[in-house]
Amino acid sequence: MNAINADDIVETLRTSLLVLDRDLRVQSANRAFFRTFGVEPADTIDRPLFELGHGQWDIPALREVLTTIIPEDRAIEAFEVEHEFPGIGRKVMLLNARKVYRPGNATERLLLTIDDVTEARDAQRESERNRLLAQSIVDTVRDPLVILEHDMRVVSASRAFLRLFNVPAEAVIGLPVQELAQGQWQIGKLQELLARVVPNNESFDGFEVEDEFPGLGRRIFKLNARKVHRPGNNATRLLLVFEDVTEARLLERHRDLLAAELAHRIKNSLTIITAFVSFEIRRAAEPCVQGYRAMQARISAVAQLYDVISRSASLGPVPMVPYLNGIAESLRASLLGDSSQIEVSVAAEPLAIGPDHAVTVGLIVNELATNAVKYAFPNGKGQIVLGFDRRNGDVALTVSDNGAGLGSAGNGPTGSGLGSRFVEAFVRQVGGTLATATGHSGTTFTVHLPVSILAEA
Repeated sequence: MNAINADDIVETLRTSLLVLDRDLRVQSANRAFFRTFGVEPADTIDRPLFELGHGQWDIPALREVLTTIIPEDRAIEAFEVEHEFPGIGRKVMLLNARKVYRPGNATERLLLTIDDVTEARDAQRESERNRLLAQSIVDTVRDPLVILEHDMRVVSASRAFLRLFNVPAEAVIGLPVQELAQGQWQIGKLQELLARVVPNNESFDGFEVEDEFPGLGRRIFKLNARKVHRPGNNATRLLLVFEDVTEARLLERHRDLLAAELAHRIKNSLTIITAFVSFEIRRAAEPCVQGYRAMQARISAVAQLYDVISRSASLGPVPMVPYLNGIAESLRASLLGDSSQIEVSVAAEPLAIGPDHAVTVGLIVNELATNAVKYAFPNGKGQIVLGFDRRNGDVALTVSDNGAGLGSAGNGPTGSGLGSRFVEAFVRQVGGTLATATGHSGTTFTVHLPVSILAEA
């Protein structure tokens, strides 16, 4: 290779390059070197390397490695120099050196390349500072948490996590989350949720896992996940927080068991009262029988609420379908009997209402249905349907029959009887309004209720 070709190669390099002789004097330098360090050829060519500039290259470790290359035919890779260079400020330079031979006379030369890696090193340091800051923040959070890569491997774990599960950091870092502990997190639904957090920018809260954990016993954890951005390179990671809700859940279960037991006892007490009423009905004079039966139906309606609660083991939301079915059964038992040709059925959406409104709603249904049993079927045959569904932005409670329709005498809840006053009072109590549609094909009472009555509203 002749000198012209060598110069052409040298000048095309973007990396700063020096060619040194055996005495480490600069024989040539490319444009990138002069441009990077802001120096002229006269200040560089034929000068010893360690005298360039203000002696910034006169570093004992660098001098030692460079002086061993030529006699020992070695090379150096990625030797890092950080220095305050005249005119360009503080820089971090990465040096590589290798001995070469000049063709023809076997003259030994040393090629020295110099890469400016200041920005990369600054970014690394900033990233490390941010990492340490983030880890410090993570370690101050009381709830255990881990940070995951996109492949669900743990890159960081808080002190609270390591302390709770009694594991060293090296035992979890780099491990897929589904392999932590003894595989308690290897749950299909959880993996599905985690897989959607980063790509879809989704999050989730309150995913509960109950299992036996080594050294902890049976625990219930609530998991929350969010996407986070790693400072410095915009890499996206996933933050997974573990909240130990074992004590709270056990208290809730204990409370629910007590509530179910209490509801069961109340239901039994109300059943005993209806039995006493039945006894009085058999002894009462005919004018009193209807009053006793109405009383019995009202008590049974309340008893059905507590029956639903006792079977759901909770004082929480009351599901309307089983509640209405219970009221229908109570009506059949107390007012109709096995030989009756009046049918009572339920056509309701699977909605639930708050327990505070359940008794009132049940009494409304009972009064309206009792009214239909008394007045809608002069021939003693027909059908009553109890309904509950969403309608036009609110909730509709309906009691429909296919009877003769309301007569001009005003019998029923729109009249002046005691049942009518009960219904109107109960409807006001739950913030509703009552509408009536009647004709020769039957009557429908519709109680429009605010959607806030629903347990999920």
